[in-house]
Amino acid sequence: MASSSDATASTDSTPENESGSGRRGRVRLRRAAVMAVPATAVAAGLMILTAQGALGVQFAISGMPFTVTATELNGTGFEQFGNLDNMADGSPNAGDTGGQVLVITSAIKNATLTKLCQSVDLGGTNLVITAGGGTDKVQATNLTTDSTELSGDAAFNNIEIGNDASTLDKAGVQGNKGVFSQQADTVHIGNLRQTNYATTAAVFKLPGLKLRFSDSGC
Repeated sequence: MASSSDATASTDSTPENESGSGRRGRVRLRRAAVMAVPATAVAAGLMILTAQGALGVQFAISGMPFTVTATELNGTGFEQFGNLDNMADGSPNAGDTGGQVLVITSAIKNATLTKLCQSVDLGGTNLVITAGGGTDKVQATNLTTDSTELSGDAAFNNIEIGNDASTLDKAGVQGNKGVFSQQADTVHIGNLRQTNYATTAAVFKLPGLKLRFSDSGC
């Protein structure tokens, strides 16, 4: 995921896509009072307030989702809040979405992951990346992921639920005013599985990195 961690958009910001479908998509999102989005396995049912102008990542996403799994994730400085990602103008993956994807942004100041697997379906084959399967774990700083699905066995220390996203201070990332969010000092997720549209990190160390094509994904 330039980084979501650098972004603090104004509450009246709008996506750059000026097509008719894009304008209709923005209107629908602005009129929505709340959207139910799965946050974590133990916090399912959290309602993400999509007030005007949910901020998005600082690059145009491809619109192709990818799967990320790990047997274990441990992090310090954890935040989650509603977000809006945008595809490039005229993207063939836009469909009837107006080129927009409503996501949950998860930000972690420092993270380690065990047996990381990432795969993207290219149509008939999958591009698969694995790392961190040995003694050395995958390490990331200022990690952010934009997800539409997230599951696992989660535990938090000193969690705060219901914060205004513009006031978050655990991972150095802030959302817009009026957006529902949560944060915690630490997070542990076992058997992590995500469907992501974007990932960024200031530093991403991938020991034992392997990249290959495969008939199956993660």
